[in-house]
Amino acid sequence: MLSTMQDVPLLVTRILQHGMTIHGKSQVTTWTGEAEPHRRSFAEIGVRATRLANALRDELGVQQDDRVATLMWNNSEHVEAYFAIPSMGAVLHTLNLRLPPEQLVFIVNHAADRVVLVNGTLLPLLAPLLPHLPTIEHVVVAGIGDRSALDGLGVRVHEYEELLAGRPDTYAWPELDERQAAAMCYTSGTTGDPKGVVYSHRSIYLHSMQVNMAESMGLTDKDTTLVVVPQFHVNAWGLPHATFMTGINMLMPDRFLQPAPLAEMIEREKPSHAAAVPTIWQGLLAEVTAHPRDISSMKQVTIGGSACPPSLMEAYDKLGVRVCHAWGMTETSPLGTMAHPPAGLSAEEEWPYRLTQGRFPTGVEPRLVGPAGDVLPWDGESAGELEVRGTWIAGAYYGGASGEPIRPEDKFSADGWLKTGDVGVISPDGFLTLTDRSKDVIKSGGEWISSMELENALMAHPEVAEAAVVAVPDEKWGERPLATVVLKEGATVDYAGLRAFLGRSIAKWQLPERWAVVEAVPKTSVGKFDKKVIRKQYADGAIDVTKLD
Repeated sequence: MLSTMQDVPLLVTRILQHGMTIHGKSQVTTWTGEAEPHRRSFAEIGVRATRLANALRDELGVQQDDRVATLMWNNSEHVEAYFAIPSMGAVLHTLNLRLPPEQLVFIVNHAADRVVLVNGTLLPLLAPLLPHLPTIEHVVVAGIGDRSALDGLGVRVHEYEELLAGRPDTYAWPELDERQAAAMCYTSGTTGDPKGVVYSHRSIYLHSMQVNMAESMGLTDKDTTLVVVPQFHVNAWGLPHATFMTGINMLMPDRFLQPAPLAEMIEREKPSHAAAVPTIWQGLLAEVTAHPRDISSMKQVTIGGSACPPSLMEAYDKLGVRVCHAWGMTETSPLGTMAHPPAGLSAEEEWPYRLTQGRFPTGVEPRLVGPAGDVLPWDGESAGELEVRGTWIAGAYYGGASGEPIRPEDKFSADGWLKTGDVGVISPDGFLTLTDRSKDVIKSGGEWISSMELENALMAHPEVAEAAVVAVPDEKWGERPLATVVLKEGATVDYAGLRAFLGRSIAKWQLPERWAVVEAVPKTSVGKFDKKVIRKQYADGAIDVTKLD
């Protein structure tokens, strides 16, 4: 028996139309570094997105399924592209501006992008790449920047505002199949070449609904979210789409991502929510500690990308800012869990739940798999690799020109589950606690040591700014931990003192013998600790290591 319900496709187009009409007065505010930021209403964004779609089709010849790339900061023009490109049936491809040039070339060529929209300030990054990007026919430039870098490179160059000028305010949006590609992001390529994840209209729509649920970010049109997480990083964690669903105002930092301007925009624009990786919040904390600012408007911060040190959460608690852990990845759109404690608990009872990665929503089904391939129980103790499936979870990677999806055995199980590469435990009530990445677990004498646990314990030391721990070879035990630390200015603690501090909470056999002070922990293009770089530096003898007895 079939239902009697209407079959209306779940499309990005409908999110756009809803936002520009029902929530037309909500705003996208872009920081300019000047006395007054730039403001556009959702209604204005919608009209400009419509004009952009007309320009892409009529002037640049963009057709359905064509890939249109963006190399842009978080700003209102990027939001316009977010809606115009998929709504017309093309595919939005956000480019990670922090990737090495060779990876960007690989990604653009693999996706076969025809058009790239770029902020003028990023032309020095794009121009040297263009001779190696044969599929790019058009470059559309928005905002300030020296266009002369594009001279003689064999592409047609267009001004964003000139393209939009005089275009119709209406567009015959196609009624697409909701399973059609809407956007694509590539993984950061920490192992091997970057891999393309293609999101459908349906997956974006359902993911946006989950972002707006009270058990997730739970924001309304009374809120303003500071979107620090880049729009090239898993669709800014789904916030641009989610905001148009519920009218949440957006504060976009553009290229002003340093701690001082972030503190200023929080004080002046008073966002109630923000989202970014831990390194952003560590920098902001140092800034407001050294130069106090009023950040009291910001009641909730969503932290993802890597585990948040408990000491950082405690510091923000003292400032009246509630930090909420989230877990996800490019392949999960990215929302996988959020750490809202169960009801009815005291602040002290909530704390252990807040330190987890959080609870799984309805759209994400998890399981833990042991080394022998057996599915493990949710008992809070049995550790295995996390696998997931669900309505916004990737089932394959983009195959490029071949058109065939790619399902590597190390990324997908035989029965179609995504292998996340994260190792952890799940409690009986569905809270995930990650203990490490499978490739970062330290296998010492037949036992596992969690690098994350050591890092969090080290970063609780008052004289440690950052710490990263990696496995290094050891003749006796196979592997042992190497602790690399960034000390705060004026710190006097020594390695023996750090090891003694660790010994208060870490078993003696897990304590590192090898130590090094570094100026900064190497990071990936999305702000995670880049442990492969540390391991290579150690192997090459590029780190000054002290070994304690």
